[in-house]
Amino acid sequence: MADDGGAKTLNAFLGVARSLSGRAWAQRPADAATIRAHMQTLGLEEPLARALAARGVGADQGADFLRPTLRALFPDPSSFMDMDRAAEAILDALQAGASIHVFADYDVDGASSAALLVRWFRAMGTELPIYVPDRLTEGYGPSARAFDTLKASGADLVLTVDCGAAANEALAHAAAIDLNVVVIDHHLMRAEPPKALAVVNPNRPGCNSGQGNLAAAGVVFVLLAALNREGRRRGLFADRPEPDIRQWLDLAALGAICDVTGLTGFNRALTGLGLKVMSDWKNPGLRALLAAAGGEVGPAKSHHAGFILGPRINAGGRIGRSDLGARLLSTDDPAEAEALALELDGLNLSRREVERAVAESAVRKVEATGAHADDSAVVVVAGEDWHPGVVGIVAGRLRERWRKPVVVIGVDPVTGLGKGSGRSQPGMNLGRAVQAAWEAEVLLAGGGHAMAAGLTVEAKRIPELTAFLNGRLADERAQAVALDALEIDALIDPAAATRALFDAFEQLAPFGPANPEPVFALSGVQAREPVQMNGGHVRCRLVGPDGASVRAIAWRCADLPGGQALLSGQGGLNVAGRLKADDWNGRRGVQFEIEDVADPRMV
Repeated sequence: MADDGGAKTLNAFLGVARSLSGRAWAQRPADAATIRAHMQTLGLEEPLARALAARGVGADQGADFLRPTLRALFPDPSSFMDMDRAAEAILDALQAGASIHVFADYDVDGASSAALLVRWFRAMGTELPIYVPDRLTEGYGPSARAFDTLKASGADLVLTVDCGAAANEALAHAAAIDLNVVVIDHHLMRAEPPKALAVVNPNRPGCNSGQGNLAAAGVVFVLLAALNREGRRRGLFADRPEPDIRQWLDLAALGAICDVTGLTGFNRALTGLGLKVMSDWKNPGLRALLAAAGGEVGPAKSHHAGFILGPRINAGGRIGRSDLGARLLSTDDPAEAEALALELDGLNLSRREVERAVAESAVRKVEATGAHADDSAVVVVAGEDWHPGVVGIVAGRLRERWRKPVVVIGVDPVTGLGKGSGRSQPGMNLGRAVQAAWEAEVLLAGGGHAMAAGLTVEAKRIPELTAFLNGRLADERAQAVALDALEIDALIDPAAATRALFDAFEQLAPFGPANPEPVFALSGVQAREPVQMNGGHVRCRLVGPDGASVRAIAWRCADLPGGQALLSGQGGLNVAGRLKADDWNGRRGVQFEIEDVADPRMV
């Protein structure tokens, strides 16, 4: 992909200008001089050096990227607006014996953030009560009702985590009832901050920390460093050990991965080192949840956080009790951890069924109208009694399917209110568009960040919301289509799809936004022994012209053109995807996870 005056043009990789999913393929661009530098200074083979350069890692940054350390990358806490003020306010309250409570969002990032604070306060000899709003009855974030409840329970200071930065009205109410609040967040917010003792948010207008890619858990981790620093200044550790915050890096990593944050710079170090801490499985809640999911202790990867632990922690906030995740991550009692983990695992099974039903209904509605395949910028779909706890997951699934932003809204037929969640495409800032819809009074509530947003809307105004979002995002659509090209790191043949290649590229992990998982292409392969599995997945062997093969799977595609090409056993296909470890029964092999399929005869 070349840059010509800001417009991107594609040099089709393997000649794929349009795959069976409608995407172009391009080799991930990399500077030749930087590739050579990585090969010479780091001793890397060309494909890995190219992948490193393609991820924007400069010639002098390779060592820090491959072996990140907190010492080299930890930001000065004071660079965050209000961070010093927050640390001072919290320690003032702690030293005065005030009643301090944490108010957390109900997702993984909120639970991780709350658990970080609980564990720091516990190390200081104080138990920190947790308040998590109920998704169905209270909705997202702080409210006047919640603050009234906390005030009545005796709270003097409330720390909001992963929420609060845009809750201006609720925090004004807290101030009116003399309830002090410190906000720790990372979401987009208004230019005028809410009324609070401190508002710490790297995405706050005017904050110069340069850490806008942090999840809330990452911001809280920096707050813990600020608390330790302020505590040293006050002499609080003269007769007690200073809390070693490094032992809780696993919680910071969990929030970063599950909130799909950009894994670069300090956030990459936080996540990579956090996965190493997680690998010891010393947190009773994480260990119990892994066991409940049928996993075995061992080296933790992003997959553990994003696909095994995260969905189960989220299940409590989605269709169960909203505080289950925070309680699980905070407890030191193995018996309590086991009970909570089993409850969350059961809720996750129920969540899957609810999600499947909503997704099927949403697909039927949208594909009957053709909104998924027209030139509209965004798909908005609503249905009565769709569970608000799963609309975000469904939106993400449908975004993957249709390659455009999707907003899914569950409407309560009694109140006439819709609770919705959206997921976006790179290049389209959905959170900003939703915020604009709220400012235009199309929504009752709304906000988020570039790739995800939540909203509340009157059902009768959903068509107006659809038109507003399509108008707002129309200019970003062309950029998003260009960015949606599938970027390939290397062309390999099935014989080269080995564990050695996988292990070499694992040096780039952990993967996520801004550090994508390597994508490999196979040319002229045939799908042999294809089998359609439950859930619409397709399993097969990809066999090259020389007879070499690799086991492969493609997710949720049996009814799509790519999946149908695989199921037909068609030969001569170009296939792109990712290598995954296959350690079943100790085999230490690999499996090719198919992302896209192209038929050269149809290009």
